[in-house]
Amino acid sequence: MPLTPDAEPSDAPASPDASRAPRRGVGASHAKAILFGEHAVVYGAPAIAIPVDSLTAEAVIETGAPGLRIDSSLFTGPVEDAPARLAPVVTAIRASLERAGLGDLATGEGPQGATVRIRSEIPHERGLGSSAAVAAAISRAAFDLAAVELDDDVLFDLIQTAEKVAHGTPSGIDARTVAATGAIRFTRGAVAPISIGSPLTLAFADSGHPGSTAKAVGSVQALREREPGSTDALLSRLAEIAEGSIAELAAGDRTAIGAAMTEAHGILNRVGVSSERLDAITAAAREAGAAGAKLTGGGLGGCVIAVADDAAHADRIGAAMRRAGAERTWTVEVPAA
Repeated sequence: MPLTPDAEPSDAPASPDASRAPRRGVGASHAKAILFGEHAVVYGAPAIAIPVDSLTAEAVIETGAPGLRIDSSLFTGPVEDAPARLAPVVTAIRASLERAGLGDLATGEGPQGATVRIRSEIPHERGLGSSAAVAAAISRAAFDLAAVELDDDVLFDLIQTAEKVAHGTPSGIDARTVAATGAIRFTRGAVAPISIGSPLTLAFADSGHPGSTAKAVGSVQALREREPGSTDALLSRLAEIAEGSIAELAAGDRTAIGAAMTEAHGILNRVGVSSERLDAITAAAREAGAAGAKLTGGGLGGCVIAVADDAAHADRIGAAMRRAGAERTWTVEVPAA
């Protein structure tokens, strides 16, 4: 029986294991701003919110060496070493990877690990949906990495999972608005698009002081327990202003929109969620010719929005707000839709 010669040795490298080849997923989201309805929305009233596309958050997830790591401006290193303030981010990373079918990456215990790189332009703790936007970007990156379709309801659930860690009992408005493509009416979790009759130019100002949604909501709740009648009347009026603004926005009536903002800010002041700095900035905006101005978000810090005639006017309003103590300002254009 003839012997079969041994195979000739090959100089070609062994084929790499496709499952170990580096992979990459990318996701992005944007900031949000509440035009009307802060705090009343917690009690089931409507709120009107807009996406702020000019302020973005991006996440890139790349597979590589074992373990799960974060690379961000706030922290770089293994997720288990992340500071407590990044607990919502860690939650978003692990929940998103798990939901996308990448549980081995979520635990960091598989043969292949991942690094989550996060870059955000959205000021942290300023009422602009920073934590929700970062969670949305991470979720989209995880599903992109897994090549799995991410529907709106799953995205909402993942953002809310992280938001509960950040804020306790979030209404869901941030989660919906950072994923929205236009202005929305939000009430009791339900979302409906609203019309913007003509372009709306807003001057935004960062007060330089962090806001705290959880603290502000708790403060209003405590006031409501002490003074239920007067507090409920104020919250009801906030709800009426929000509902009425839908027609004003559809008509493109800047004067009416501004007046509604100014009244809303006064009520937010009365329920205890404004501050001397926020009041000074809104007053400066009105003195510079803004049709109206108010805080946006939870309050006790954060940002102010003011209605301008156009971009040049927004610049002048921004300069006035900076003189009144704003740390920085920028202009947001809300397109007609």
